[in-house]
Amino acid sequence: MMDLFIPDFCGMGLHLRLDGFRMVYCLIAVFMWAVSGAFSREYMAHYENRGRYYFFLWATFFATVGVFLSADLYTTFLFFEIMSFTSYVWVAFDQRRASLRAAETYLAVAVIGGLVLLMGLFLLYDQFGTLEMDDLARLAGPVLSGPLEGRIRLYAAGGMLLFGFGAKAGCFPLHIWLPKAHPEAPAPASALLSGILTKAGVFGIIFTACGLFGADQAAGALLTLLGLVTMLLGAVLALFSVNLKRTLACSSVSQIGFILTGIGMACLLRSAGAENLTAVRGAFLHMVNHSSFKLVLFLCAGVVFMNLHQLDLNEIRGFGRGKPALLAAFLSGALGIGGVPLLSGYISKTLLHESIVEYQGLAQNPGLFYLAEWVFLLTGGMTVAYMLKLFVALFVEKNQDPQRQRAFDEMGPGMGPLTKGVLLLAAAVPPILGLLPHWTMDPIADLGQGFFYAAGTAERVAYFAPENLRGAAISIGLGAGIYVFVARGLLMRKEGAVRCYVNRWPQALDLEELVYRPLLLKVLPAIFGGLCQALDRYLVDTVVKGFLAAGTFCSRVLDSLVDGFIRLLRRTTHRPLGPPKEMLDSDPAAHLVGGILDRAAGFFHKMPKAGSITDRLARDEERAKGTLRLIQESFSYGLLLACIGLCLTLGYLLLSFWGR
Repeated sequence: MMDLFIPDFCGMGLHLRLDGFRMVYCLIAVFMWAVSGAFSREYMAHYENRGRYYFFLWATFFATVGVFLSADLYTTFLFFEIMSFTSYVWVAFDQRRASLRAAETYLAVAVIGGLVLLMGLFLLYDQFGTLEMDDLARLAGPVLSGPLEGRIRLYAAGGMLLFGFGAKAGCFPLHIWLPKAHPEAPAPASALLSGILTKAGVFGIIFTACGLFGADQAAGALLTLLGLVTMLLGAVLALFSVNLKRTLACSSVSQIGFILTGIGMACLLRSAGAENLTAVRGAFLHMVNHSSFKLVLFLCAGVVFMNLHQLDLNEIRGFGRGKPALLAAFLSGALGIGGVPLLSGYISKTLLHESIVEYQGLAQNPGLFYLAEWVFLLTGGMTVAYMLKLFVALFVEKNQDPQRQRAFDEMGPGMGPLTKGVLLLAAAVPPILGLLPHWTMDPIADLGQGFFYAAGTAERVAYFAPENLRGAAISIGLGAGIYVFVARGLLMRKEGAVRCYVNRWPQALDLEELVYRPLLLKVLPAIFGGLCQALDRYLVDTVVKGFLAAGTFCSRVLDSLVDGFIRLLRRTTHRPLGPPKEMLDSDPAAHLVGGILDRAAGFFHKMPKAGSITDRLARDEERAKGTLRLIQESFSYGLLLACIGLCLTLGYLLLSFWGR
C-alpha cells in the first residue's frame, strides 16, 4: 500500500492511496479510456467540436482516477465534483434540445447530490474531527454502540453521504438521469458514464456502508432494500424500452441494484456475526464485470448509431445480420450480463445469490429473504429477456423495409479496422474471466476485499456445482418465458404484415416529470415564497415600524446636536470678525464711480438718477466681502484643526518616548 499526502491543498490537503481495490479500478479506468478513446477516432470523425470532446474526455479521466485513489472523504469530494462537471459536457455535447434537457437533469442531480454530500461531510467532521477513511471507520464503531444522540448524528451524516453517492451511482430514487443522459451522450462517453462513473458513486457507498456502518443491521437492511428495488425497477424499464441505448442505460440501473444488494448483504452478514466474504467478493466482482459488459455493449450501440444515426429498435432492426465481429462482441456482453455460465457475470451473480441464501438461516424473518432471493432470480430472468430482445432485433429479424435491409447488408462490418480491433479486445474480457474464474476472478476479489473492511480467508467456491448452476438455470428459464410472453406478446403490436416494438410504459410514471420537477419548480417555491411573504408582513408590521420610530427619534436628537454645535461654532471659531459695516454708499470711491455712471445713464437714456448703479455696486461688493470672510474663517478653522492634530501627535510621540 502506498500513500501520498499533499498538504495545504484547498486548506485540508489531498490524501491519495494505492491499495488492491484502488489499483484494480485505476487499471480498469485506464483500459476503458484507452478503448473508448481509440473507438472515438472513427465515431467522432464527423463532429465539428472534437477538440472540446477530447479535452473533457481526459479531464474526466483524471478526476475519476482521483476519486478512486482518494484516502479521505475531502479528497473524494473534490474529485467527485470535478468529475460531475466535466462529464456534463458529454451529455450536452451536440447541443440539441433533447441533449440540453438531459444534461440539465444530469447536472441538477449531480449538484443537489454534491451539496447534500457536503453537508454530510460537515456533520462527520464536526462529530469526529477528521475525514480520513480509516480513522472514521475506527471511530464510528463505538458511536454506533454508544448514546442515542451520537448514533442519530452519525445516521444523519451517513444518510446524506448515501444520498450524494447514490445520486451518481444511479440508486433508486435518484436513477432518473441515466435513462435520459445515456441516449444523448456520444456512445464512447455513454460507455464510461455507465461503466465507471457510476462506480465512483458505488465507491462512496461501499465506504459509507462497510466503513461507517459495517456491523449495523439497520443500515444493511436499508441498503439491501434499495438494491432490490433498484435492480427490479431498472429491469422493468429496460424491458419496456424500444431505444437501444436507453435499454442499456436502464440495464445499468438494474445492475447497480445487484451491486447494492451485495453491499447490503455484506453489512447484514457482519451484523449477524457471520463472515461476509461471499457478499463482499460478489459485489466487487460484479462491479468489475459490469464495467466490462457496458464497455462492450455501448460500443456496439455506437457502431449502430455511427452508421444509421438511429437507435429505435424498429429502425435498426436487422442491422447486425452478416456482421460477425459485431455479433461476437454483442454476444459477449449480453451473455455475460445475463449470468450465462462460462462468462464472468455468472461468477459474480453466483456469489451474490449465495450471500442471500447464507443470510436466510440467520435472519429473524427468513421469509423476507426468501422473497429477496426470488426478486434476485426474477430480475436475472428479466435481464436475459431484455438482452434477448435486443439480440433478436439486431441480428435475427429482418427490417420491415426490404430496401433498407439490403442497404444494411451492403455496409459490410460497419466499422474500420481500429474500431473492430478495440471492440473485439474489450469483448474478450468476459469469456476469459468466466472460463478461468479461479485463475482470474478469485485473485481480483482478493485484491479488492480489503476496501470493504472484510476479514477472514475466502473459501474456494465450486462455481460450476449443480446447486449454483441451478440458480442460473432458473433465471435463464424465467428470462425465456418473459421474452416469449411479455417482450414478444404484450410489448409488440401488428401493423399491417409486420410486428413492431412499442413502448407501453406510461409517460405519466416518469419520476422526473411526476415528482421532481413539480417539487423543485412549483411546490417548494410556492411554500418558501409564502413563508417569505408572511415573514415580510411580520417584519413590516412590527420590526420595521419599530426601527423607523427609533430612527425618527434618533434623527431628531441628532439634528438638535448638530444645530447646537453650529451655534457654538458661530460664537467661537466662526464668529464675525467685526461689527457690520454700513452700506457702501458712504465709501467715497464707490459713491464717486456710481454717481458718474448714474449721470451718464440718465443723460443718454433719460432715466432718473435714482442711484441704481451705486446700490448695485454696493451689493456686489458686500457679497464679495462676505465670501472672502467665509474663506478666511474656514481657513482659520482648518489651521486650528491642524494645530490640534499636531499637538496630539506630538503628545503621543512624547509619551511613547517616555515609556521607553
